[in-house]
Amino acid sequence: MPTPEEFPVSRRGLITGGAVSVAAVSIAAPSTGVAAANKAVTQPPTARVAFNVNGTAHDLELDTRTTLLDALREHLRLTGTKKGCDHGQCGACTVIVDGRRINSCLSLAVMHDGDKITTIEGLGLPGNLHPMQQAFVVHDGYQCGYCTPGQICSAVAVLDEIKAGIPSHVTADLTDAPTVTRPELRERMSGNICRCGAYSNIVDAIVDAAGVKA
Repeated sequence: MPTPEEFPVSRRGLITGGAVSVAAVSIAAPSTGVAAANKAVTQPPTARVAFNVNGTAHDLELDTRTTLLDALREHLRLTGTKKGCDHGQCGACTVIVDGRRINSCLSLAVMHDGDKITTIEGLGLPGNLHPMQQAFVVHDGYQCGYCTPGQICSAVAVLDEIKAGIPSHVTADLTDAPTVTRPELRERMSGNICRCGAYSNIVDAIVDAAGVKA
């Protein structure tokens, strides 16, 4: 039987031999499973989504995990809608879908097939501003401006809600809804956060756009 002296192995030799063995096994292993796994990672499930954004029809092939916010910003390049908290807590990403305001960061794009979507770009443009946009300018309803697109989209929807008699926490039933009051507006706009604190000016702008004294 061979003695240890007949097979002298240094520590370096042992480590080097082990590395060579691992490399040989890796090369010899079938690559089909690895290739399939890589393909699955690089090609996530997708779906076609067709919706109307600001009066223009769009047909997109999207990763099914894509939010409406990212579809608007990254795929349609409508960057007016802002990504704030990305958790539905600040309202910066508010858009109007079929007449109803939503936080686009909380909604998957594939959920809106066939919907009509309005972003801040669809309300008005320089030289032809929406009355709410003009009111925000007149009353200085913004400071840094980051939350402003969401504030304006939400404000436009709020006035439509009031006109339609949709109640809020302040108005307990439909019969109380049609009037515009400052406490009512503050409550309805409470989901839109302004870190600069321009809340009073924002309410002034909404009252002005509504064409009433409140």
